[in-house]
Amino acid sequence: MKKMICLISVIMMLFNAQAICQAEDAQYSEKPVIGIAWRSDTDSEFFTNVCKAVEEAGGTWVLLDQVKSEDLSYDSEGQLEEGVTALGYLDETAAKFVRTNSWHDSNAGDVVENVSIVLFTGGEDISSTLYYDPEPWHGIVEEIDYNAERDVSDYLLMSYCLDHDIPLMGFCRGMQMLSVISGAEMIQDVPAYFAELGLQYNYEHRNQKVSADSYRDYAPHDVQVEPDTNLYDMVGTELLTGCPSWHHQAVKNVDNTRLAVTGYTETDGVKMIEAVERTDKTFAVGLQFHPEAAIVKNLENAENKDEFIDYDTALSIFKWIVQESYIELENAA
Repeated sequence: MKKMICLISVIMMLFNAQAICQAEDAQYSEKPVIGIAWRSDTDSEFFTNVCKAVEEAGGTWVLLDQVKSEDLSYDSEGQLEEGVTALGYLDETAAKFVRTNSWHDSNAGDVVENVSIVLFTGGEDISSTLYYDPEPWHGIVEEIDYNAERDVSDYLLMSYCLDHDIPLMGFCRGMQMLSVISGAEMIQDVPAYFAELGLQYNYEHRNQKVSADSYRDYAPHDVQVEPDTNLYDMVGTELLTGCPSWHHQAVKNVDNTRLAVTGYTETDGVKMIEAVERTDKTFAVGLQFHPEAAIVKNLENAENKDEFIDYDTALSIFKWIVQESYIELENAA
C-alpha cells in the first residue's frame, strides 16, 4: 500500500513539473505585440509602411484605440464636438486641458494594456497651442494640415507611456510629439524659418509640390549619428546616407528639456535636429526621417530605392524595436 502511495506521489510530482514547464514555455513563446498609435486614415503610407516594416522585422502589430480625454466632448464617431478652431487645430482652452491634465482622466491605460512598445507614425502638423510655450498657427494657408482628435490621442497616449516608462518610438510627427511633450522649441515651417535667417533653402527635407494632385516623394539627405546613443546602437554607424524625409516642420532646440539630440543634418549651414531620445527613460526615441519608406521601396523594387538608406540598415531599426518588445514582455512576466 505504501509503495502504491509513493508511486502515485511520484507520478503527481512529475505531472506537476511537466505542467509548470509547459506553462513557462507558453509564457516565453508568447509573441509580443507592438502597438501603433491610433489614426483614422489607415490607408496613409505613413501608417502602412510602418506596418510592413514591423512585419518584415518579424514583429506583430496592432492599431491601438483612440485615446480620449474626459475633459473634452466627443460625438459618436470620435470627433471633438468643441475645442477645435475653423482651421482644424485645438483652440487654447482645449489644448490647455490636454497639457495640464495629460493622460489623467483618459482611457490611455486601457489602450496600452496588452502591448510591449508603442510606435507613433508620421502625418499632420501638431496644434501649436500644445507647445510648452503655445503659439498661433504659422499663417501659411497652403500648409494647413491639422487633426485635433489625433493630437489629443497622441499627446495623452505618449504622456502615459513616458510617465509609466513604456518603450516608445516616434517617426516624423511622432518625434515632433515627443519633443512637444518634452518642452522643446519647434519650427512651424522650415522654408519660412530659413527665409527668416536670410538663407537659401533647397527643400532638402521635403520635395516641393509640383502640382496639386501629383505624388510628392521623399527627399533623401544624410544624417550624422551621435555615438553612445540608442540610434547608434540600432544602426551601428555614425553616418546614415539617404534618409527618406517628408516634413515642413522640425524641432528647433531641446534646451532645458530631458531630450538629447542623437542625430542631425547640416542644411545650408544650419544644424537641423533629426533624432532625439529621452535621457530619463528606458527607451523613448524619435526619428525625424522615415526608415520604413526605405524598406518598402526595396520590397517594391522602386526605381529610386538606391537613393535612400539601404534595406539592411533601415531594417535594423525595426529589428531593434522588435527586440525591445521581447525584452519588455520578459520584464513584465
